[in-house]
Amino acid sequence: MNCGIISLLSDMAFEDPWSSFFMDVLSPLSFMKVSCVRMQGLLLLIFAKHQHVPFIQILSTKSTPTGLFGYWGNKGGVNICLRLYGYYISIINCHLPPHLTNNDQRLEHFDRILEMQTFEGLDIPNILDHDLILWFGDMNFRIEDFGLHFVRESVKHQSYSQLWEKDQLSIARKHDPLLREFHEGPLLFPPTYKFDRHSNNYDTSEKKRKPAWTDRILWRLKRQPQASLQDPSQLGPPFSLSLRSYVGHMTYCISDHKPVTGTFDLEMKPLVSAPPITLTPEGLWTMEKDMLVSYSLASDFLSSPWDWIGLYKVGLRHVNDYVTYVWVRDNQISISDGLNQVYINTTNIPETEEEFLLCYYSNSLQSVVGISKPFQICPRSCLGEDTQGYAHPQI
Repeated sequence: MNCGIISLLSDMAFEDPWSSFFMDVLSPLSFMKVSCVRMQGLLLLIFAKHQHVPFIQILSTKSTPTGLFGYWGNKGGVNICLRLYGYYISIINCHLPPHLTNNDQRLEHFDRILEMQTFEGLDIPNILDHDLILWFGDMNFRIEDFGLHFVRESVKHQSYSQLWEKDQLSIARKHDPLLREFHEGPLLFPPTYKFDRHSNNYDTSEKKRKPAWTDRILWRLKRQPQASLQDPSQLGPPFSLSLRSYVGHMTYCISDHKPVTGTFDLEMKPLVSAPPITLTPEGLWTMEKDMLVSYSLASDFLSSPWDWIGLYKVGLRHVNDYVTYVWVRDNQISISDGLNQVYINTTNIPETEEEFLLCYYSNSLQSVVGISKPFQICPRSCLGEDTQGYAHPQI
């Protein structure tokens, strides 16, 4: 991210350009932005498909600056802690100190970022007890010993094996007790730093920095107790992560780094089988009157007067993209046997043939906890006609 003061102020007032770009690309594929956290030039975004959103609770977003003795965010990490189908997951994006000789400092910052992920006052386990930690970013680890010419020739001929042996992160993962628990895919792509901007040429400036795999993706699964390892019957529910691809994308030239992507398959047995809220639009919805919404709450869900239900067009990008909304307590008309009903005024909604859906937003969880299936709202032009052809919305 551009971390200049003008850019920071602009992004505080408006949506940052990366969020806007990804929302434009992903919303037609039924993804919506679930959470984000930014610290100067670091940005972490989470998107999820609609069917998963009610099962995602954002528990914490946190920034950990490590630059200038911990007071400046040009280096450090940002973290989003969430619960997915009942499992705890932490996702960390980081920017560690640069330069070949600062390896010990990088490892110190790595440990400091991890130590600072505390959740005091929240019913959240220690981060090392989370089911999954995804950790990625510009880690700035370099290649030791070999000279510039040898490294460039090895990269040119795709002879990476000797470079792997001198890669600082690979060495640290063999010896550091904590890093040893993190996994990484094979580095089968060229080093992603440092390039001349707008080119595929490695650094031709006076500094002529050695190519290095600075941009990395790591993951760590929760340790299983020794007793469980010896007795499979005591193992918890299945929860596994497998790497599908780990790729550097050399065609992008807007930075002196090349972007790296990791694609994973996450397999789990859900600990939560039903969403906290089930939403049902009642009857045939039209644009001429107040329409009725019924919703039921899971037994362990605590509602708040600040919870609200939004009406959205299918293809929503973010929870703030509602067409209209209602506070659940303001327009409440009945409560019985766990079923609640509220009304939404639809008279000011522009006529459209697009489909809509309803989302229930929990203020205490800062998350969408219920989504209806898509339905249509009958336009005014059809009200004088036979409306039997219009499908009634159902969950």
